[in-house]
Amino acid sequence: MYGKKVKFRALFIFLILVSIILAVILVVKSLEENVVYFKSPTDIRNLSEIKNSEKIRVGGMVKKDSIKINDKEIFFIITDFKNELLVTFNGSVPNLFEEGKGVVAEGKLRDKSFLTADKILAKHDENYMPPEVSEALKKN
Repeated sequence: MYGKKVKFRALFIFLILVSIILAVILVVKSLEENVVYFKSPTDIRNLSEIKNSEKIRVGGMVKKDSIKINDKEIFFIITDFKNELLVTFNGSVPNLFEEGKGVVAEGKLRDKSFLTADKILAKHDENYMPPEVSEALKKN
């Protein structure tokens, strides 16, 4: 009924569409695996379960008089003025990292009150605060 050219074109269009769909699925899956979600200490307290292998970002303010430094690690507390989260970090912190300033720590939760950070991001200047941190602080 249909000629060879029509069948070939239909097969070619079908293969292109399948290839595009597979490429989109692979890109979406890849992005899902690499997304790191932002949470406040209150959000973490309200979690029903903790996934120890999942990376998470926690933002808030560094609590006054909470920074403790020993030979290899730095310990500090992130607060959103409702709840607190103890953070440990092995490495050098940014120059702007101080008590009473905004911070975002990225790492893995051990439990609802303890985070092992891989990365520390400090606030930029006196007026800047990451949008996620300011929204979380306004909520709480």
